[in-house]
Amino acid sequence: MSDDVLVVKIGGDRALNRAGVCRDLGRLVTGGRRVVLVHGGAADLDDLARRLGVPQRRLTTPGGTSSRYTDPASMEVLRFALLGGFKPELVCELARNGVSAVGLSGMDGGLIRARRPRAYRALVDGRTRVVRDDHSGRITGVDPSLPMSLLAAGAVPVLSPPALGEDSHPVNVDADRAAAAVAAALSGAGLPTRLVLLTAAPGLLADHTDESSLLTETLLAPEGGVGGAAVGGMSVKLRAARHALLGGASSAVISDGRVESPVLAAVAGEGTRVRVAEPVGSPR
Repeated sequence: MSDDVLVVKIGGDRALNRAGVCRDLGRLVTGGRRVVLVHGGAADLDDLARRLGVPQRRLTTPGGTSSRYTDPASMEVLRFALLGGFKPELVCELARNGVSAVGLSGMDGGLIRARRPRAYRALVDGRTRVVRDDHSGRITGVDPSLPMSLLAAGAVPVLSPPALGEDSHPVNVDADRAAAAVAAALSGAGLPTRLVLLTAAPGLLADHTDESSLLTETLLAPEGGVGGAAVGGMSVKLRAARHALLGGASSAVISDGRVESPVLAAVAGEGTRVRVAEPVGSPR
């Protein structure tokens, strides 16, 4: 039995082995491992939005960051897709593997707090405009008491966006960053953690078009960029892993969520281990 808490994040990509993740978690929990499962659900959201006729758009900030444009209609779809679709699916699959799981959003008990900008300039559909109705934001804090209570009771918290905004309205936040923030908060509360980010790739690739170019380890600076190998969502995953490590997590791995036993493989060292360099001048 390991004393640390395993924080596992799975996205909504249909290529990911959801059943395999739940099967692995069943084995780990039966063996005495404490686990928190964090999920996104972009594919589920897009599918539901398409069926409901709600257009999905992306926006790009002046700094070059691209994200989902979560207008009020998209926020409603997000809540239906994640809280009413993907999450119950995971809870039921975990139950089939002998796991007592409890579905939570970041709003429950103020677990994840976030701030969204009231207005900002961004590129939307190729045109610069002032955006006022985007309900996406940045995580500002995590209260780990609720997941800690569930872990103490032998349950697996299954957590996803949205977070609770400063105005007590839902805010869409990135699920990789949410997983990292939860790992850091649990570490800060005295529970050692390890972070596993599952993705539809073997890990960080030297060449994103070549899956054989896996980097088994990457060293990041404590702040700033995360290197030229990071393309698309991988950049967010690396930043999330860095946040977790700086927050006290003992390890962070980005690993392949498509394989037969995704979590067990990641725990065994498959994928890319992320490390953070010591700041210049720090005591040895």
